Amino acid sequence: MIEIKKNNINMADRHIDFSPPDMSELEVEEVVKALQSGWITTGLRTKLLERRLAAYIETDDTTINCENEENSQKYTNRVVCLNSATAAEELNLRILGVGPGDEVIVPAYTYTSTASAAIHVGANVVFVDSQTNSMEMDYDAMEKAITPRTKAVIPVDIGGIMCDYDKIYDVVEKKASLYSPMKSEKCNPLSDLSSRIQRSLGRVAVLSDAAHALGASYKNQKEGAVADFTSFSFHAVKNFTTAEGGASTWRSFYGIENSEIYHFYQLLSLHGQNKDALAKTKQGSWEYDIIGPWYKCNMTDIMAAIGLRQLDRYKNMLERRAEMIGRYNRAMDEIGVEYRIHKTKDIVSSNHLYQVRIPGIGHEKRCKIISDMSEYGVACNVHFKPLILMSGYRNLGIDPEKYQNAIRLYENEVSLPLHTRMSDEDVDYVIEKFKIVVKKYL
Repeated sequence: MIEIKKNNINMADRHIDFSPPDMSELEVEEVVKALQSGWITTGLRTKLLERRLAAYIETDDTTINCENEENSQKYTNRVVCLNSATAAEELNLRILGVGPGDEVIVPAYTYTSTASAAIHVGANVVFVDSQTNSMEMDYDAMEKAITPRTKAVIPVDIGGIMCDYDKIYDVVEKKASLYSPMKSEKCNPLSDLSSRIQRSLGRVAVLSDAAHALGASYKNQKEGAVADFTSFSFHAVKNFTTAEGGASTWRSFYGIENSEIYHFYQLLSLHGQNKDALAKTKQGSWEYDIIGPWYKCNMTDIMAAIGLRQLDRYKNMLERRAEMIGRYNRAMDEIGVEYRIHKTKDIVSSNHLYQVRIPGIGHEKRCKIISDMSEYGVACNVHFKPLILMSGYRNLGIDPEKYQNAIRLYENEVSLPLHTRMSDEDVDYVIEKFKIVVKKYL
């Protein structure tokens, strides 16, 4: 390998991207089939992906035949695929009936979509600081933040590591006496559904931001089966991708059919139109109604085609990510760098991000480390800059001084490359160069 000198750093002839999509010929072939089929918007492939994701969430099995009649019926109306996780988060809130005057509790340490979805529906976002040594919300602070106006709390499973949902449910149940479900508006079927869901819950709803966490589990329950509502991201940088895209799922609510909930997700995601394009192609079925002046965020069959073949490969991809994390962990132990734990007796992560914290350094040195790694051809990142430091949120009157734990956790965080296009040699190269760079600043 040829070595060159630049800025006094030894550079190797190697480039490692941070998180490129892992595409195989299977995905390419399925997209070509979709293009050649004559049907490229929401259609049969999207519906099949929804059923297969529902089956995976329930059984941990990606091989169930969801095209046969029995499984098609069993897993229909359980997951809805959309064009982004942000759309999924927003529709979760709209199905729940969250709106102006309501409060939604969100961790300060997260990406913007967690909070922006609540703002889109007109709710007031209430930020909660992180725990002292964890990116999870401070659950004591979360409990104190719940008021009679609180309708939802959104835990964020950063990096694919699920939060302490037992603790979260303990808190919302403890505060149930403060909760008042919304009243149904006359002649408004969505309002009626939302009111019935809120009455069924009888407490603040738990809406998981699982953008990173498809395939993760908490106490042997898959992500998607734990929170009241869950949103997933299938963006290009995620473990499982449809280029863009996302999905919503929900737990069963007493006295409410999943088919009714699914129907309203379809309405909300397609202009309030009560027939999708596929249904309107049936002979004599052109006429439709607009139930409400709603939104446009459906998934296409081209996107679903990628997802179907990604799901075929997904469990092997998760296993590979776990292997790489094991290699990273051993190296970080050697150099005294802190890292997040992806597997415990209660939690199995989706292994989406490899996040480390370098003791004794601050923001300036962290930036130098990332810059030095880039000189070696290694792309590193930061997850996340807390929202309370972003100008768009400061302009809402957020005071960063109230969120010192989140800021402190952010200032020395570095995310190393972790994706299934990396070889063992790539992982070893990242480790080798990271050791060299970190040694300069400790």
